[in-house]
Amino acid sequence: MHTEAIDISAVESAAMEREVRLGRVAGSAVSKPGGRTINADAFATFTDHRVGRAAFAVADGVGDHLAAARAARLVARTAARVAVYSGARAGILAAQRELLRELPEASADSVVVVAVLPAGGQPDAPSDIAWVGDTRLYRWNGRVLHRVTTDHTVAEYFRARGHEPMPGMDHLVTTSARTVRPEEIGHASTGSSTGRLLLCTDGVGKRLGMPAIKTILAEGSSAKSTAETLVDAALATGGTDNTTALVIDAIPAR
Repeated sequence: MHTEAIDISAVESAAMEREVRLGRVAGSAVSKPGGRTINADAFATFTDHRVGRAAFAVADGVGDHLAAARAARLVARTAARVAVYSGARAGILAAQRELLRELPEASADSVVVVAVLPAGGQPDAPSDIAWVGDTRLYRWNGRVLHRVTTDHTVAEYFRARGHEPMPGMDHLVTTSARTVRPEEIGHASTGSSTGRLLLCTDGVGKRLGMPAIKTILAEGSSAKSTAETLVDAALATGGTDNTTALVIDAIPAR
């Protein structure tokens, strides 16, 4: 068993980055605090070559305080570890149980997105994806950019019912790791595991439109440089939130 996990310091002021290579799957993440003193974003990876799967998680603490940062670290780490064996949705449920046990205070909360890929990069094997809140996952297949996740926000609630949301509703989440019911967890499968995936917090997803994300994913040479470009581009738009991008390249085995 091999594990790589990131715990981002609650008072981090510089960029955090980590690159991991798991068989034919290469991933790299970059996180910057933006204009905040506390970086409440976190990311984690976990792989077990015995079962042939790798899991990646990106979490965003709800709020700008230490409890949110601790929650994000705990949720990302737990979700990735459990998802390798039991699937992305089970990873989120396990993270919820651990969050309620370890950090019972209501202010310790997080949203999260999880992706489970075959560690060997098998071209016909699907990716298993689950999420709560407004963390996002995008997939670039070499031709088309797909946004796989749908935000769990008040704004999306109204849009789905044909109403225009009021300003600010995009930042009000309707689910979180602490409060989500099992049936509310978002779930999707990409069909094929190959291509380039982006897991990100709203500091990236809500600052960069689809055309900008598509261009960066298509033109980036490595997962590491692409993650760096995404974060820097989001901050260059005037973003002040914690900003995290985890880019995964799943290459078919030769």
